Amino acid sequence: MQMNGSFFADQPMTFKNLTYSHLTFDEVFNHIITFMKKEPLGNYKLMIGTDSHVYQNETIFITGLVIQRVGRGAWACYRKLRYPEPIRNLHQKISIETSLTEEVAFLFNESLKNKLVHIVLPHVYKGSSFCMEGHLDIGKGKRNKTREFVAEMVARIEAHGIEAKIKPESLVASSYANRYTK
Repeated sequence: MQMNGSFFADQPMTFKNLTYSHLTFDEVFNHIITFMKKEPLGNYKLMIGTDSHVYQNETIFITGLVIQRVGRGAWACYRKLRYPEPIRNLHQKISIETSLTEEVAFLFNESLKNKLVHIVLPHVYKGSSFCMEGHLDIGKGKRNKTREFVAEMVARIEAHGIEAKIKPESLVASSYANRYTK
């Protein structure tokens, strides 16, 4: 199969969740800021991960974006892309999932990350924290077909200065995003 390289680059960067059907990245960022400012004394994880499902005539990719206040709730949204062909090559599919996660993570430039850090910074000595994670729908288990791609995909995520998580810790990719691929 010949991949259309511009297909993914040409897709709009819009998100949705149960409340909103068309969010720009700026609107998503503002929701994250609002969520964190409600309780700046908290442990925050900004998690991004992509999952996909291959159908007969297309492949659905879902990139989930979740801001979690550990033990105290979360706000989430996702981006849905429909690729007009089934992608059956596992390495290719996992690589695209990782690229889509990287694409959203890359939107959080240093300036935006600093805005999030500055919300918790005055409360760090009281236990507040902020971290960013890239969740990959891959695992090291002996029966997991994706285990041979773990080192490559983890290195790609970590190259962005983001902590990489794989199964069973990659909940945004393997659970949240997975729910919307069906």
